[in-house]
Amino acid sequence: MSTLLIQEPSSPTRLFLLFHGVGATPQSLAPMADILAKSFPNAVVVSIQAPDASDFGQGYQWFSVQGVTEENRVERIKEAMPRFVDTIKYWQQKSALNAEQTTLIGFSQGAIMSLSSAQMVDDSLAEKIVSLSGRFAVLPEEPVDSVLTHSAEDTKVHFIHGNQDNVIDYQWSKAAYDVLIGCGARTTYDLIPDLAHSVNQAVVNCLLERL
Repeated sequence: MSTLLIQEPSSPTRLFLLFHGVGATPQSLAPMADILAKSFPNAVVVSIQAPDASDFGQGYQWFSVQGVTEENRVERIKEAMPRFVDTIKYWQQKSALNAEQTTLIGFSQGAIMSLSSAQMVDDSLAEKIVSLSGRFAVLPEEPVDSVLTHSAEDTKVHFIHGNQDNVIDYQWSKAAYDVLIGCGARTTYDLIPDLAHSVNQAVVNCLLERL
């Protein structure tokens, strides 16, 4: 599995792992990764390539979206999760940084995998999860112990979503934010005006502010 290593300082203090959407490549998030590297010179910044070739005929994916439904999406994510976790732990070991120093930044399917890890994985993987145009596979329900795994309860979750997204409706982010807030979790929600299923400068500015 190929990755795009943007920055690797000799004595890093933070780890940023970026996960692209289905049918994309690590290069698709390279501009954002470059900005993160310049803004956080002591951070290891890596844009991760999903492990499988995309069903779309180009790019890569963590799980297939061919014939995906609300019912079968969770099983596909569970099947992909061990490789997702292994990828995170590999970079944590390589950079000698722990979960408290790690931020997961996912776009679309990359966000789905990142958010789902906080529901499915017993080990705490990150101090922050940033969902860009993403969603939980299954909308969390109260109480808090059914929202996130116990180890992930202290994870900060940031939702950034465009109000014109016709691929993953922003209401998924808003609904998840409302549940997390109701449970006392640390979370934020930013709705970007006039933005479809993509990343623009307003998203980057918002991301930097949240980090």
